[in-house]
Order: sequence, then C-alpha cells, then structure tokens
Amino acid sequence: MFSVGVSDHVMIAHSFADPTFGPAQRLHGATYAVEAEVRAPALNVHHVVMDIGAMRSILRRALDALDYSNLDEHAAFPGRTSTTERVAEHVANELATAFLALPEDARPTAGATLRVFLRESPVAFASFERSL
Repeated sequence: MFSVGVSDHVMIAHSFADPTFGPAQRLHGATYAVEAEVRAPALNVHHVVMDIGAMRSILRRALDALDYSNLDEHAAFPGRTSTTERVAEHVANELATAFLALPEDARPTAGATLRVFLRESPVAFASFERSL
C-alpha cells in the first residue's frame, strides 16, 4: 500500500447543544491541525498516489470554507454538531468530491482510501476514513 499526505490548519469557533459537553456548550474557539492522507494499492500512471501540490491546494480550499467561521452557523453541522469527528468527516467528504473531479489520470487508483486526521490539542485528536 502506498500513501501520500499533506497538512494544514484551520481556526474555527463552535459550541455544542448536548449537555454532555459541559462548558463546551458555550461558544469557544479551536485551531485544528489537519492531516489528509490518501492510501492506494497501486500508483497511478504518473507513478504517484496523486500529486502533492494538487492535494495541498484541494485541502486548503476545503479548509478555507471553514476558516475563521462559527460552525454553529454552517449548514454541514445542524443542531450544533461540529464535534472534531464530524469536522473530520466533513473535510474528508469535501476532499473526496474534489479528488473525484480531477482528470482520471490525476486521481488515485481504484481501491484508494482517504483519512482525515484532526488534532485539537497536543493530547486529543479524531479522524475519519472513507473509500474514494
């Protein structure tokens, strides 16, 4: 299995509606370190999983839609559900859509998977993985 990955960060604000989150029910900010990794069983015709520059640009575009925003107001997180896991899922789905829109020879090969990893602090993280 081959893999390639890129990283970036995003700054957001959010709160949680569920009482289980205690003080995080109040509006607070987070800076997520974001890693995106594509794993593929084979390299594409260009001898790469996918172009790192394209992957980095696509990740930045997906994060730009979230950066410096209040996720409580974002349509992807109805009812204030923007947990780290849900943010990872949202970013992964945005990346997958963009990857599949690339020309066929620029996409990862069949059987590839995408993992988005969000670190919310030095000791806490979440991820979401899906097929491409």
